[in-house]
Amino acid sequence: MPHAPLDRTFAMRFTSTPRGARLARRLAAHRLDDWGVPYDSRRHEAIVLVLAELTANAVRHGRVPGRDFHLALQVVAHGRTVRIEVTDTRAERVPPRPGALRVPGAEDTGGRGLLLVAALASRWGWHPRPDGGPGKTVWAECALTEESSCTSATLMT
Repeated sequence: MPHAPLDRTFAMRFTSTPRGARLARRLAAHRLDDWGVPYDSRRHEAIVLVLAELTANAVRHGRVPGRDFHLALQVVAHGRTVRIEVTDTRAERVPPRPGALRVPGAEDTGGRGLLLVAALASRWGWHPRPDGGPGKTVWAECALTEESSCTSATLMT
């Protein structure tokens, strides 16, 4: 990975709509490329997929009418990890804890997003909003090294 710019943090609020989730994904993809994680790399694709799942979940499960979700994307651990945080304002619907994910049945039309996150991210979790407001932050970390789970995972179709 080329040397990094000094500020490797991207944070923005988006409308809790499918359009807001798409815009978050697109802007984050551009930022990752600017940070030296190229568009055509497996790392880039995996990180953007994790981010897409978290933002889609914020829209689908964490949406409160009239409230936005917040995305924070940051390079941490001395440039070795990308941390994705998506904060919504719905407190009563929380995801299961890591390790407690339910595998959906063959006929289920949903329930696979966090399984993808768990497969692609080095680690993930959630916690109540840090500012004490209603809602939660769901986060995931993807290593930027060659041996990371973000680059070694293979998706089955």
